[in-house]
Amino acid sequence: MSDFVVENRIWDPDETMAAGKLREVQLQRLRQCVTQVAEVPFYKKVFAENNITAESIKSPDDVRRIPFTTKEDLRQHYPLGFLAIPREKIVRIHGSSGTTGRPTFVAYSKKDRELWANLCARFLVAGGLRPEHLVHIAFGYGLFTGGFGLHYGVEKVGAAVVPAAAGNTPRQIMLIQDLQSQVLVCTPSYSLQIAEVAHSQGIDPKTLPIKFAHFGGEPWTEDMRVEIERELDILAFNNYGLSEVIGPGVSGECGVRNGMHIQEDHFLVECVNPETLEPVADGEQGELVFTTLTKEAMPIFRYRTRDIATLDHSPCPCGRTGVRMSRVVGRTDDMLIIRGVNVFPSQIEEALLRVEGTAPYYLIEIDRPGTLDEVIVHVEMRPQDFSDKLSQVQALHDRIDREINAITGIRVKVDLVEPQTLERSMGKAKRVIDHRREN
Repeated sequence: MSDFVVENRIWDPDETMAAGKLREVQLQRLRQCVTQVAEVPFYKKVFAENNITAESIKSPDDVRRIPFTTKEDLRQHYPLGFLAIPREKIVRIHGSSGTTGRPTFVAYSKKDRELWANLCARFLVAGGLRPEHLVHIAFGYGLFTGGFGLHYGVEKVGAAVVPAAAGNTPRQIMLIQDLQSQVLVCTPSYSLQIAEVAHSQGIDPKTLPIKFAHFGGEPWTEDMRVEIERELDILAFNNYGLSEVIGPGVSGECGVRNGMHIQEDHFLVECVNPETLEPVADGEQGELVFTTLTKEAMPIFRYRTRDIATLDHSPCPCGRTGVRMSRVVGRTDDMLIIRGVNVFPSQIEEALLRVEGTAPYYLIEIDRPGTLDEVIVHVEMRPQDFSDKLSQVQALHDRIDREINAITGIRVKVDLVEPQTLERSMGKAKRVIDHRREN
């Protein structure tokens, strides 16, 4: 692993705000936010039906009196029905990809854009970024918030940006080498593609000048972090965000790398049981729910993210006081129910990365030809482990089968495929094809 050492630096003193002070700030900002959206048709109706006024909010916990907001609510008020400022004050519009329907648009004011940059600067500095660094950003620059948010944060810190965008991996490698970029920003799966293409060009990925990276845009496991760090000889940091809340900047790891600090002076977070919608205890998996406290253009209350994670309120050695969230283990809408068992794709990934001889590329295919679900996990073998000896292939197959069963509790069919067989993605990796939904 990289010998790069992260010195603990605090970008914004508010990251270390004492608990009592934080509660005061949250209460004040929550009341302001309720007032701010008073004329937004959706919230005007919701507040009237539930007797919500700024004066009725006595503590941050009173946010639970407000009903949840969902992605479907945003879609029903397409395109900008949640806008809380005059349209002429909008300086930027981002949104989801809309691959499963209409996109959900999010507007930003000038104040929002400055806030966004500062929130990203917080976790970037916590994860080692300094003004003297050169940052290679291989995120897409479009409606997707990742590229722009990290770009703004890097510039806020004072570091330089190479806005390489996504795609053309050989060119990405050339730019990293020629410009001597020390920091990489992209999806975790794409970093492994960079390593793979480097290998194919006869370049040892460990010789690239990258020292550390900030990854987001898709769920990834701790085992994948180990794989990335081993392949590229870097430190890998996790961050989290979503366009409906603000984009990247909701939370990010410090040098301790034991959970991502949520920026609680700007976002109220809840972790609820996705079925009962009641709060869960610290350390118990639940769905994350966010309320924005300082967004100007499109504030949102109790937004159900569908992301499953845990919260940890214990003190962190770095001194930041924001509650830490675990990495996202899956989404309530991508959880697979296989023969009555709940399975997340991340569990399959965890199993595969624990088996020596498999590449971090896989595809889960599900069907129901009769009365029972059938699952095939297509798994690439690493080039150095690809063998025409049936006994070696069978041994690898059996190890994968046992590991998946141990972690998920289900039996699957394992299909070992040659290197470079499965499709690569420049953005979020596609991991599941569920034919049951087509029938």
